[in-house]
Amino acid sequence: MAPIFIAFSRRGSRLSPWLILFTVLLCPFLCGIARAQTATPDAPPLASPNAGQLKSEQVVENLVRMNLQRAQALQAYESIRIYRLEYKGFPGGRSAEMVVNMKYSAPGTKEFEIVSQSGSKMLIDRVFKKLMEGEKDAIDGENQKRIAVDQENYEFALLAYEPGPSGGLYVLSVKPRTKNKYLFQGKIWVDDQQFAIVRMAGEPAKNPSFWIKGTQIETRYINVNDFWLPAHNHSFTSVRLGGHADFSIEYKDYRITGANPFKNAGSANAVSAR
Repeated sequence: MAPIFIAFSRRGSRLSPWLILFTVLLCPFLCGIARAQTATPDAPPLASPNAGQLKSEQVVENLVRMNLQRAQALQAYESIRIYRLEYKGFPGGRSAEMVVNMKYSAPGTKEFEIVSQSGSKMLIDRVFKKLMEGEKDAIDGENQKRIAVDQENYEFALLAYEPGPSGGLYVLSVKPRTKNKYLFQGKIWVDDQQFAIVRMAGEPAKNPSFWIKGTQIETRYINVNDFWLPAHNHSFTSVRLGGHADFSIEYKDYRITGANPFKNAGSANAVSAR
């Protein structure tokens, strides 16, 4: 199948109630941690940490600072995505899969090229393509502020310190300060060396529709040349009419095609235990 380039329209279309979740709720979570978090660039100098000894506010300060540095340094990258959706329930089951090549260029341009697609045309057109359109909107500067994982949008509390694949992980609870449909409540796992979110798990801060009974969302991130980018996103949604939707995005074959140098983790750029 020949590649298809997507030209987005800003005009919306009316969706079935059980599709509202995918076009309204999930879009902001798909931007990638390198572009989804902001911080104040004129924060004071930071000192070196003791692994596992930081308080929640210190972990968050480091997280916000490092996300800002990564966001400023990351200029361009490409990746392959595989979108999968299976719906079972009223008025009938549907499934679809789409493979997409995505190109990002700073400060906020994303291009999507469809490589292949199969299954329900309605899901492809009214879910997958709407998600890509929503992701382009969410990367705008003002939207970035609304979805940032920072002190302005969330309250944090340190729950535990756990071993991880390449070091320790701070586990923090995350509670939104407002019932904003773009925010979530749950937990984040933060790498104690690079101060990046390794995993996010929770549910929406606000139910986007009466038709949706509950949604669980989990996103895992991968280190690509010291930039932390999404590796896998999964959501499971229960619908009041008795059905459920299982949705996932697999991110693979990352290629960093443009980057500026920045100070990597675990360095003298972190808030120390006080």
